[in-house]
Amino acid sequence: MSGRAVVAGGAGFIGSHLCDSLRARGWQVVALDNLVTGSARNVAHLEDDRGFELVHCDVSAGVPRVEGDVDAVFHLASPASPKDFMTLAVEILLAGTAGTRHLLELAADRGARFLLASTSEVYGDPEVHPQAESYWGHVNPIGPRGCYDEAKRCAEAFTMAYRRYRAVDTRIVRIFNTHGPRMRADDGRVVPNFIVQALRGEPLTVYGDGSQTRSLCHVRDLVAGILEVFEKGDGQPYNVGSPHAATVLELAQTVQRLAGSRSPIVHGDLPEDDPQRRQPDITRLRNLGWEPRVGLEQGLEDTLGYFRSLGQV
Repeated sequence: MSGRAVVAGGAGFIGSHLCDSLRARGWQVVALDNLVTGSARNVAHLEDDRGFELVHCDVSAGVPRVEGDVDAVFHLASPASPKDFMTLAVEILLAGTAGTRHLLELAADRGARFLLASTSEVYGDPEVHPQAESYWGHVNPIGPRGCYDEAKRCAEAFTMAYRRYRAVDTRIVRIFNTHGPRMRADDGRVVPNFIVQALRGEPLTVYGDGSQTRSLCHVRDLVAGILEVFEKGDGQPYNVGSPHAATVLELAQTVQRLAGSRSPIVHGDLPEDDPQRRQPDITRLRNLGWEPRVGLEQGLEDTLGYFRSLGQV
């Protein structure tokens, strides 16, 4: 399948890799991004590609007129790191609500297939393990993570409403912890935190005792999963991520070893509402034929190499 795709958040970490994969499959791509957390540098290698266009815009305020056919709309536009929850809460809420509606209207108007990049955060601090798509979640709507959790839950509700009542062909993916090249050094998530601290010779900060778990998927596998859902999936949500969990302390120790760092590991206070266990049940996606291929250490080596290439991080 190929055609012309609009990718909101196309200059972001995951969005830029999605643009690469779509171009490799023969898609024409129009990337929309306000560059608040994305970067034109992430798609600079596509600058001279006639099949790619980057448009600076905020989809929360509206979507600019896209001339020509539109066969697919991918919504990845939202700040997504814990640091962003503290400084960009309103922008996150608008991206998940007004932004979602504007992009769904574009899809409805053009008869395009729509894919929402939702998140494992819709499960909150889960009380079931691993998390299947049938789980409704354990979310604190007024906590510091509520702006992101509830924005994505609302985005899913918008997507299902347009599917049921406006006959838009929709897909929903719930993205679990992802890492790889083009992550921000100041992202605030566990992998860039540990890598940047290790490369700078600073202590690696583990919050709490480090027994909380995360399941890390390399961005290359993640994008392959997104496209598998887009092409073969149905309208119900799909978890996309690695089913293999590791403790945060184990991740710190692995990064420490791979980086050849002598930085000590120190412990800090656990942030409010920080989820204790994150691990997807990927049965639905496996039924489409997808399985992550990049192992944890291989993926961390790739991510580490990217941050090393930046020089002073």
